[in-house]
Amino acid sequence: MLGGSISGGRTNVRVVVVGDRATGKSSLITAAASETFPEEVPPVLPPTRLPADLYPDNVPVTIIDTSSSLESRGKVAEELKRADAVVLTYACDQPSTLNRLTTFWLYEFRRLEIKVPVIVVGCKLDKRDEEHHMNLEQVMAPIMQQFREIETCIECSAANLVQVPEVFYYAQKAVLHPTAPLFDHETQALKPRCVRALKRIFILCDHDMDDALNDEELNEFQIKCFNAPLQPAEIVGVKRVVQEKLPQGVNDLGLTLTGFLFLHALFIEKGRLETTWTVLRKFGYNDEIKLKDDNLTIPFKKAPDQSLELTSEAVEFLKGVFSTFDTDKDGVLRNSELDDLFSTAPESPWGEAPYKDAVERTPLGGLSLSAFLSEWALMTLLEPAQSLANLIYIGYNCGAASALRLTRRKSVDRKKQQTDRNVYQCFVFGPKGSGKSALLKSLLGRPFSENYAVTTDEHYAVNVVDRLGGTKKTLVLREIPEDEVKMILSTKESLASCDVAVFAYDSSDEYSLKRASELLMTVARRGEVSGFMVPCLFVAAKDDLDSYPMAIKDSAKICQNFGIDAPIHISVKERDLNSMFNRIVTAAEHPHLSVPETEVGRSQKRYRHLVNRSLMFTSVVAAVAVVGLAAYRSYAARKNTSS
Repeated sequence: MLGGSISGGRTNVRVVVVGDRATGKSSLITAAASETFPEEVPPVLPPTRLPADLYPDNVPVTIIDTSSSLESRGKVAEELKRADAVVLTYACDQPSTLNRLTTFWLYEFRRLEIKVPVIVVGCKLDKRDEEHHMNLEQVMAPIMQQFREIETCIECSAANLVQVPEVFYYAQKAVLHPTAPLFDHETQALKPRCVRALKRIFILCDHDMDDALNDEELNEFQIKCFNAPLQPAEIVGVKRVVQEKLPQGVNDLGLTLTGFLFLHALFIEKGRLETTWTVLRKFGYNDEIKLKDDNLTIPFKKAPDQSLELTSEAVEFLKGVFSTFDTDKDGVLRNSELDDLFSTAPESPWGEAPYKDAVERTPLGGLSLSAFLSEWALMTLLEPAQSLANLIYIGYNCGAASALRLTRRKSVDRKKQQTDRNVYQCFVFGPKGSGKSALLKSLLGRPFSENYAVTTDEHYAVNVVDRLGGTKKTLVLREIPEDEVKMILSTKESLASCDVAVFAYDSSDEYSLKRASELLMTVARRGEVSGFMVPCLFVAAKDDLDSYPMAIKDSAKICQNFGIDAPIHISVKERDLNSMFNRIVTAAEHPHLSVPETEVGRSQKRYRHLVNRSLMFTSVVAAVAVVGLAAYRSYAARKNTSS
């Protein structure tokens, strides 16, 4: 790998120069721009531009000078917050200015939350006398250990034009080819996300899938990344370097993954970060070592009441991936196998909420094929771009249009009285203690627990529901905490993604029923106002407890008033779910049924009906009048002719 670089799409690098008074900031900038030493410089220079062709990356550098006066602190802070990189100066002939780096400046950057690379520059190297001679590496090593934001250190002389251009080259390079995402200086090793990206690139280039890059594959890789082939002698040289340092880096078939990673670590250690960055960027990665957004464009314009689902093609791909990584062929992906599957993604996508506890797990924490596909269905529903990205990371290369399908609008589904969806999202409402969490756990087949904890955050549960005729649908339950209802329903589109709303209440508690009824009213009104009306089901949970005397009559009346089905009685504790999940799916499949109506909604409906009838009557009368007038005119014309 010979090298070369890509800038990552930047069109300019903004470098802010700061430091104590009289450390040589302005002289350094002037010398870099004019290649001459200025005898006199103003207190603060205007912005200075170094042309694009000055450095190999062909990206111009804008240098911002700053004042060291106390009155200018606010202005300096503003400039620092707009910086891509900072050049922090000290004077080689004034040791006190070097001390100020750690007693003031570097802590000030942290206070201001400046998170850009810092280049520490010793100016006036020509003025340092033998008394102040020092070993820069020895002095700066502990400082760089403490302040990881320091990218590099350099000393220069503006008067003698020594290492002046290099100062801003290092600053530009730190922005265009940053070290931090790639390499951990403490462990002297590539960072995990960098390893994962390079592993994916290695697999993509290993066309014959023999776990090694042969000479032809190495050459193709070189041409793709650096637009130049490797000569046979160069390929031999690359492999010899690897084999000498790391024997397992090369085998009879070619360069192994271990050798490929070793080469990149070697480039970085030698300061050739642009080589690794060029490789990453050629394969579509950004500065965070994730695929760029323009590689994840979803070619659909989605309305609020539409969703994205995986196509059958993508599902078949995932089934194949599951089979490949299920190395012991037990029908379960253990955690180690799952880690291996996602080892070419920036990280495992299901380690945090909402995915972590959203599916059924085996006793040892593994995923069945059904649970694996359910996680993908949930991710596609909630974060389609993330789902697409992870499909690409694990080897899917057929594009977004073949991976995702856009569902029909729900307004169309209601008119057609059916839906074409395979994944349904059900919002689960209910007061505290009504059994919402238990309902979610029962979808995942988890045992009932007497331990109760108030739900404060949204939770998801997803599983496959078997339907009559052998079909399967994926059901997503989203638990809505009682205290979050108002916030969640605060926007017009809040119910657009909801296929069914379930209202759970404790059938032994009169207040619980009353509160569930109020929540149903809130959701029904939101649906009527927004136009995103959803089927609703009333669920009498904890049916194993004694209900209060009027419970059945009261709940039936509530359902009757709203025009929805009678309550569904369930007991999670006794595992009597009364076909609950099938009934939810049935409601989703018939979006025109079980839609609640409020008295206000009925009145508005009657009013619209009367207005429509009045308009129709007026139109008919007007039409009759027009016809009558036309007939009269015809008659009058004939009469005049006969006269």
